[in-house]
Amino acid sequence: MKVSELMQGKELIPSYEGVVTNDDFVLAIKTADEQATEKDYIVIQGGITSHAASINSETSESQYIRTGKSTTRTDAQRQFSVAGDRYCADDAQEFLLSNKMKFATGKTATVPYVYFNIFTGVGEKGTVTVDVTEDQGGEAGGNASFSINLMGTAKPTDYKYTQG
Repeated sequence: MKVSELMQGKELIPSYEGVVTNDDFVLAIKTADEQATEKDYIVIQGGITSHAASINSETSESQYIRTGKSTTRTDAQRQFSVAGDRYCADDAQEFLLSNKMKFATGKTATVPYVYFNIFTGVGEKGTVTVDVTEDQGGEAGGNASFSINLMGTAKPTDYKYTQG
């Protein structure tokens, strides 16, 4: 499903206030060259049981005379962890779990992404390296599972989804 299809009929509420759930965040990736804008990106959602967005930070610590220990944040990297049940014919899963992506290296393992709140449309965009850590797992008789990490390649930029 494209971002534009997911957002069809949804009213953006810039001043939204209240609790949000994990379902209220949209993570989508560019899976083909003909996807000209972020609205054409494919939403990661089919069969997804767990989705986490985190920041990998690096810090440096120094001890100063009379003031004590101080920590300086020296870098930060966006990371998404996605896990779920294998769902055949889901466009995002078919792309991410293709042999092309499972065994990709260097630039071929890098894809553009967009990530935003479904109520406000506010979020970020950037590029991530696809790291398929498990392409099939599970217990006998259970659903086949998978696990993927998407690691930022640079600091993301601000993004705001707009209708139309």
